[in-house]
Amino acid sequence: MLDLVQLRSFLAIQQTGSFTRAAENLGLGQSTVSQHIQKLEAALDRRLIFRDTHRLGLTPDGEVLAGHARAMLAIDAQVFDLFAANKLRGQLRLGVSEDFATSRLTAVLEDFTRAYPSVDLQLTVALSGALYEMQDLGEIDLVFAKRRLGDQRGRLVYREPLIWLARDPLQLTAQSAPLPLIAFPPPSITRKLALEALDASRIPWRIVCTCGSLSGLTAAARAGMGVLVQPRSMAPAGLKEIPQDILPPLEDVEFVLVPRNGADQALITAMSDEILSKVGSSSETT
Repeated sequence: MLDLVQLRSFLAIQQTGSFTRAAENLGLGQSTVSQHIQKLEAALDRRLIFRDTHRLGLTPDGEVLAGHARAMLAIDAQVFDLFAANKLRGQLRLGVSEDFATSRLTAVLEDFTRAYPSVDLQLTVALSGALYEMQDLGEIDLVFAKRRLGDQRGRLVYREPLIWLARDPLQLTAQSAPLPLIAFPPPSITRKLALEALDASRIPWRIVCTCGSLSGLTAAARAGMGVLVQPRSMAPAGLKEIPQDILPPLEDVEFVLVPRNGADQALITAMSDEILSKVGSSSETT
């Protein structure tokens, strides 16, 4: 019989691509997670995870198990939900910033929907400033997004440094022309901070590409069109950080949870706790 605790560790590794991050998300020691995988592989007499110097992933047998493991855990959650004294129901309108959606949102949504299958989720992905405007209009119940230092709105989850990124930093910054920038449109916080830093250092610039999607901005940066600003932990693959002695330092940003006044407090708490369980530990390391 397969152990559901071991299966949770197995799926956490699949989601995070790391034993360390899986252990952090589960609130376990890394050695415990490793033991879970060893026992699971011994029980099935199959190798489920491979590791080399560059990456960690699932073997073909691991891929097969992953689908069944998710189904088993879903059934487990449904049974508990069926017999729960107080079922959480209703609709939650969640707004998340574009950069978080492309990096960590999947794990949050998977575990939340497994724990609360009767909650209908309306998801909005947009720029932080746009999300706050929508919330002010009563269109979003809970926002997880960035704020500038000194902004008092919301509950601080963690603080993150912003960095300059480019495909080839030295070649790009050696050009005598104005610095080519790739940026979100207004009211983007990262755009505003980048322009303030360049203007304060009297570095000429021009916007060569604007897009409301991080995937579009990333494609432009990977094509060598210009410089992109992102939180360090969310830097897209294929881009390199520009050294601090080449471009001016950027102000940190803070990621916060902002509930709407009058929203269902039980739903707000459930989603907030899920987000904090996934990313709250970052506040201790950034």
